[in-house]
Amino acid sequence: MRAFDLIVIGAGSGNSIIDERFAHQRVALLDNGRRFGGTCLNYGCIPTKMFVLPADYLTSPADAARVGVHLDAASADWAQVRDRIFGRIDPISDAGRDWRAESPNVTLFRETGRFIGPKTLRVGDEEMTAEKIVIAAGSRAVIPPLPGLSAAFEAGVAHTSDTIMRIGALPPRIIILGTGYIGSEFAHVFSAFGSSVTMIGRSARVLGREDEAIAERYTSVLAEAIDLRLERDITDISVADGVVTVTMRRRDGSVDAVESDLLLVATGRTPNGDTLDVQASGVATDAAGFVLVDDQQRTSVPGIWALGDVSSPWMLKHVANHEARIVAHNLLDPQHPARRDARPVPHAVFGHPQVASVGLTEREAREGGLDVVVAVQDYAGTAYGWAMEDRDSFVKVVADRRTGRLVGAHVIGPQASVLIQPLIQAMSFSLSVSEMARGQFWIHPALTEVVENALLGLGLGEGQ
Repeated sequence: MRAFDLIVIGAGSGNSIIDERFAHQRVALLDNGRRFGGTCLNYGCIPTKMFVLPADYLTSPADAARVGVHLDAASADWAQVRDRIFGRIDPISDAGRDWRAESPNVTLFRETGRFIGPKTLRVGDEEMTAEKIVIAAGSRAVIPPLPGLSAAFEAGVAHTSDTIMRIGALPPRIIILGTGYIGSEFAHVFSAFGSSVTMIGRSARVLGREDEAIAERYTSVLAEAIDLRLERDITDISVADGVVTVTMRRRDGSVDAVESDLLLVATGRTPNGDTLDVQASGVATDAAGFVLVDDQQRTSVPGIWALGDVSSPWMLKHVANHEARIVAHNLLDPQHPARRDARPVPHAVFGHPQVASVGLTEREAREGGLDVVVAVQDYAGTAYGWAMEDRDSFVKVVADRRTGRLVGAHVIGPQASVLIQPLIQAMSFSLSVSEMARGQFWIHPALTEVVENALLGLGLGEGQ
């Protein structure tokens, strides 16, 4: 049995904990044996957005045509784009692995292992223990139990987000199963690159967890770019001569089918706690499999912490990084623990158009018993949005009438992930709507005026 001072399970945000402050400790870092550095670097946030950027360029001729600018038909070389992306990411991953392997106080294991008892793991042929353990094992793509899906994976025509970005060539046709943020971003990428895209989902709207107004607008815009088949239940997936066929049943009982060259399964992600047998350590999980933690990131077992996708339903890198900072502090200074606060957690979807959100949707606020006031401001109602000939984009803000403060903000349109940041700041620092709207200058005629006008539209005291 090998004894360590600290065991960290996961080489994503968990790896960032082990800095020079831990140089005096014997640390074991357990990696899953895939690309070093976690999901965000290798399979998620970074490579997907590096594909989204050229996809945005590819859609620019249509946007330019609205203002009388006629660009040549855009095209892209899939292999060149792919090789640029992973030609930059893979060396970072490899360098991180090599650097960590050479750390004098860190032993790197390229396996995650499994708990076999309280604070005891088996990793390969070895058993190890530590008084302090951090579970940061991340999440994995959900593979739903659909008829024929396993055979599609075996035939090499089905992918998850983990593998789809490294395919050899752009498929002429692709089917995307799932209507969440992963499916939406890849629908934008593949349709912009020139694939014929079909998205299939059980729900009535794409991005159904967003505010209803946002989801409805996104669905209508997306339907203009791809073949969108909603409110369908998949009854069969078959493969013949390299072609995958998905058969579906509509709500009225009728059946339709679509053929494609590739199938992307984008039906969500699930935490990896079960792959570690965390229950064998006494660590409690919820019904969805997330490791339960308190506001100090402590699990139900003293001396074991958890962070990131394995314990956070948000499954967002900026959340995991915040939690890693809390865990690092509490490992080193348990007498003065750091805690998560109630700051609002934002997210963005880098589709076409972009979507960004923070706080409550209008429905959530009303169902929570708040007396809310709501305002919607179209981009086109501002000088810059008018100049853009924008037709679809807007900002929606939700405020508590009693306190005069925002409880939710939602943006759909160009640069939504940037425009929402002042609203995040207002909510994080408890600025009132009137302070936010009139307590600063807003550059005219910048696009940020759409945020200003949305706040003023709430009518909660304009000030001077």
